[in-house]
Amino acid sequence: MSTGRLTIDLDAVVANWRALDAMTNCRTAAVVKANGYGLGAANVAKALFKAGVRQFFVAVAEEAVPIREELGPKPEINVFSGHMKGDTELIRDLRLTPMLNSVEQLTHHFETLPGHPFGIQLDTGMNRLGMEMQEWAAIAELALAQNPTLVMSHLACADEPDHPMNPYQLENFRKMTDGIQVPRSFAATGGILLGPAYHFDLTRPGIGLYGGLPFATATPTVELDLPIVQVRDVAEGEVVGYANAWQAERPSRIATVSGGYADGIARILSDKAILYHGDIPCPLVGRVSMDLLTIDITDLPDTPAKLTLIGPQQTVDDLAKAANTIGYEILTQLGRRYERKTYGK
Repeated sequence: MSTGRLTIDLDAVVANWRALDAMTNCRTAAVVKANGYGLGAANVAKALFKAGVRQFFVAVAEEAVPIREELGPKPEINVFSGHMKGDTELIRDLRLTPMLNSVEQLTHHFETLPGHPFGIQLDTGMNRLGMEMQEWAAIAELALAQNPTLVMSHLACADEPDHPMNPYQLENFRKMTDGIQVPRSFAATGGILLGPAYHFDLTRPGIGLYGGLPFATATPTVELDLPIVQVRDVAEGEVVGYANAWQAERPSRIATVSGGYADGIARILSDKAILYHGDIPCPLVGRVSMDLLTIDITDLPDTPAKLTLIGPQQTVDDLAKAANTIGYEILTQLGRRYERKTYGK
């Protein structure tokens, strides 16, 4: 087989959810947007539902379709982007709960789906989504009279525990919501780790479920093995790959591996990434191309059938560091061409 194999451990996802849930005294939902951070939203949601999760969050209404098809009507599915024009039928038919982000969305929701469940998203300083303090003050009485299911906000710097933005946003959230008789939510993974002051009534872990930072003790959830398509001997002084980007400084054995930027292996990893055969590192040499990588396996005692890019030797966040990005991006860019093997619940 000439495609990579992505192994997904749903038991690890469930274990991470349970560990984060145990850190709080409130309800714990699960964020399954971006196709479950690349792992497959329907399978992830099914495993978490069996573990007791009853509230899920997606980014846009369309992401709820496979989850509702898999789990039926029981779980609550919340939509961060709120109620956009064109979403009305989907929100109604799938019984979704939009997190309304503006007066315009609030008006649109009340006009098109009167009596349909909704939540409210507030902007406490991130300047991304949600109603700002003055906007909320003007319509809070009206909105709360319609019995929203949740009032939430989102932390901008929760992955930096000592950042002054965290207490600043917490103060704003309290100013905007203290005294209301509606469940509140403020913490995603990083917020959970900040402690009880940030937990309120519901937490919404995302990246921590999938084994990524800032949840440093999370159980890894994926492994990625890439098959070797061809091996060749390269003489000292010969070049490899596009633009002659790498030149051998010794007689070398170069493995051409199936995988490239079309599979989510970013081009910035050219001459930077490390793959592994067991515990032996094998450097990527030359450029990452669309479908292929060239790997120096000169120091291996034998020629393997595959090499590991993500696994026990190198986590998603290790790879992200080499690519000057974050684990979120690595996970959500995992390519569709991989053979996916899913284990667990």
